[in-house]
Amino acid sequence: MHVHAAYWRHVPEALPSMTRRLPTPELPVARPRARDVADAAGVSISAVSRTFTDGASVSAKTRDKVLAAAEQLGYQPNPLARSLMTGRTELIGLVSNHFANPAFMDVFDLFSRELQARGLRPLLANLGADDDGRSALDMLRQYNVDAVLVATSAPPRGFTESCRSAGMPLLHVFGRAGQRNGVPVVTVDNLAGGQLAGEAMMARGLRRVAFLGGAEGDAATQDRGKAFASVAGRALKASLFAGDYTHEHGRRAMHQLLDDHADLDGVFCGDDVLALGAMDACRERGIDVPGQISIVGFDDMPLASWPAFQLTTVRQPMHAMVLYAIERIVAWMAQPDQVPRSKLFSCEWVERRTLRALATSRRAR
Repeated sequence: MHVHAAYWRHVPEALPSMTRRLPTPELPVARPRARDVADAAGVSISAVSRTFTDGASVSAKTRDKVLAAAEQLGYQPNPLARSLMTGRTELIGLVSNHFANPAFMDVFDLFSRELQARGLRPLLANLGADDDGRSALDMLRQYNVDAVLVATSAPPRGFTESCRSAGMPLLHVFGRAGQRNGVPVVTVDNLAGGQLAGEAMMARGLRRVAFLGGAEGDAATQDRGKAFASVAGRALKASLFAGDYTHEHGRRAMHQLLDDHADLDGVFCGDDVLALGAMDACRERGIDVPGQISIVGFDDMPLASWPAFQLTTVRQPMHAMVLYAIERIVAWMAQPDQVPRSKLFSCEWVERRTLRALATSRRAR
């Protein structure tokens, strides 16, 4: 390609700015050490250590001097070094296989914020990385966590027992109530939630319904589907397990349900993410919700109330459950011989726009 000579006469003018050297990066400022604080406060290193150790003996005068010097220098004690003296890492294992589920993003956010507010640090372990949870268990052991919160209704078989055998206090959030494995459980009444959905759908006159669940081995899916089926009776035409709690799994499973049962008039989904996927499958087919088919979810995640969905659902009190779990695990760490009791939370019906309205005559009764 030929470039006119006049072009090159203007190029040198731009070269200085184009070839200007970027400033050399500066090395990070060295972080202050306990010795620096001790020198600034005029005390010993052991006095600094005692100041930042709960329950350690240190005079008020010395404590004030150390804290003032630490603030001036921007010093923070090294928790790993402190754990060597106290035997506590202040790490809480937060274990789940729902990291891809948007409904759980708010749960993990709440867990991490509340733990940090109490001076504890969450260590995330993903059970989805393998089938038996071995890598997650190994990581919890390696980091010597003080306790474990399992946030899933379907941990690998034997995982909670393995944590207990390793001496880790463990509390199972979203597990199945009434388990006899010695692990305390904080969960919602999934049976009552499935019953609520079934009663509401039957009251609307729906007579060709289906249940769309997550993984077939998931305790929450099993209990919700079982209670729904007991209420629906002969009106239940199909139960399908999508395999996971994702939008895409819900969308594809809904297409399969509609292929096999074109006359369905209602679907109860094992969670809201599946329900949103099911709604989008209906939109792709030009099926009106709730005009032609009603859809009900479970959880009441924030997306459920968005104008594009307005999903009718069963709410589980996530915030209250997370707070209770954290309070119980913190108390357990303080008193290891006081194992917390399991707690079953009630669920709540949330009416929006994806369920057929009650007939006028029935409303008047």
